[in-house]
Amino acid sequence: MTTLLVIAKEPRPGRVKTRLTPPYTPEEAARLAAAALADTLAAVAAAPASRRVLVLDGAPGPWLPPGFDVLPQCGGGLDARLAAAFAACEGPALLIGMDTPQVAPELLAGALDGHDACFGPAEDGGFWALGLAAPDPALLRGVPMSTPATGAAQRARLAAAGLRVRELPLLRDVDTAEDAEAVARQAPESRFAAELALLRRPVHP
Repeated sequence: MTTLLVIAKEPRPGRVKTRLTPPYTPEEAARLAAAALADTLAAVAAAPASRRVLVLDGAPGPWLPPGFDVLPQCGGGLDARLAAAFAACEGPALLIGMDTPQVAPELLAGALDGHDACFGPAEDGGFWALGLAAPDPALLRGVPMSTPATGAAQRARLAAAGLRVRELPLLRDVDTAEDAEAVARQAPESRFAAELALLRRPVHP
C-alpha cells in the first residue's frame, strides 16, 4: 500500500492563492483555497492508502478530516520541502498539492502499481502529482520549481534515474480566476465549485 501525501498551506488571507486577488479579496481567495484543500483531502481520504499525511505550512483547521497525520513543512525552497516530505516516508509514496480540487480518488488508487514512479503534469508546466515506489529525496532536490519548465525538469530527472514512470492525466491548477472557473466546470459538485458560485466575479479575457 502507498502513503498518500498532501502538501499545503494553511488557507489564511494574504498567504494563499494571491493570484486570485483581484478580482477576489484576500479573504475570498482564502475561502476558495480552503474549499480546494477540503476537496483534495476528501479525495485522499477516499483513496486506498497505508497512511495519509498532510505536510502543512501553518496550523490545521476544521477542513482537516480524521485519519491524517500532520507534519510541518521544513524550511527552504519548494524542492527542499517536497524532498523532505518524501524523506519522511517508508515504502511507496504519492504526493499531490492542494491546487487541483477536481482530483478524484480513482486517479490516486493504484497509481504506482507496476511502476517505479508516477507523474501527473499540470497545464501550467508544473506537476500536480509525483509518486515514487522507493522515495529518494535526491530526485527532487535542485529541480527548479514554479516555472513553466518545472514539470519537464522533474520528468527528466525521473527518466535520468532510469525509472519506469506511469503518466497520470493532465490537470489544471487553480492559480487565477480563469483557472478557478475552468476547474469548477470540471468538478461542478465539488466544495470548490460551490464556494466559487457564492463568490463569483466576472472574468474578462
